[in-house]
Amino acid sequence: MKFSIGGPLKLAFRPWVEGLENVPAQGPAILASNHLSFSDSLFLPAVLDRKITFIAKSEYFTTPGIKGRLTAAFFKGVGQLPVDRSGARGAGEAAIKSGIGVIERGELFGIYPEGTRSPDGRLYRGKPGGLARVALATGAPVIPVAMIDTEKIQPPGKVVPKLMRPGIRIGKPLDFSRYSGMEHDRFVLRAVTDEVMYEIMKLSGQEYVDIYATAAKRQIAEAAKAEREAAKAEARAVKDAGDKGGTERERSGS
Repeated sequence: MKFSIGGPLKLAFRPWVEGLENVPAQGPAILASNHLSFSDSLFLPAVLDRKITFIAKSEYFTTPGIKGRLTAAFFKGVGQLPVDRSGARGAGEAAIKSGIGVIERGELFGIYPEGTRSPDGRLYRGKPGGLARVALATGAPVIPVAMIDTEKIQPPGKVVPKLMRPGIRIGKPLDFSRYSGMEHDRFVLRAVTDEVMYEIMKLSGQEYVDIYATAAKRQIAEAAKAEREAAKAEARAVKDAGDKGGTERERSGS
């Protein structure tokens, strides 16, 4: 995949990179990145010599048919691990277990602390589950990563990507060994997550919003729905007024 996708990707988009020296040549580490676009999971692995394993929803791996098999092959090829979100506690425990397994094999584990793509290019509050618990359970260093402008390459609704240079800034590793054995303390998990998000904010230059991205998406969707309903109501009012005016003219004409 690095040669078949990574090579052409780098040739076509020429992503610029800062801080490659912060990724260890060997040994485990957690790469915690902001999440602006689907292409984040392509550009970051493309610029590194080592394989990065991310987690992805299991639906990508279980869709039936030829398209489903091709999709599953693609996600496996780019280093994605399926996580079943149907359990009582969702993807959280499965993601943690998967991440610990990757780290114990001495590999790189990639994770998006926001939990989903940013709906508007801003940086949202990190979820204090997978990232912090994997880091504290394994002692692996956390390397903050900022993806720059990847959301501009293929905005929602656009099929053809725009040829432009995205950027990747990789920060210095963060050591959380001082919290060893405290992976079940929710205050520690929150502190670790916030520290990582602060470093990502400094690297990316994004505006920080202290709510979860999932909540922001709900708010945006609700606002869009309310706007559509208001437009429909206005259209009905205009139509009703027109109908009423026509009726009155008919009466006056008669």
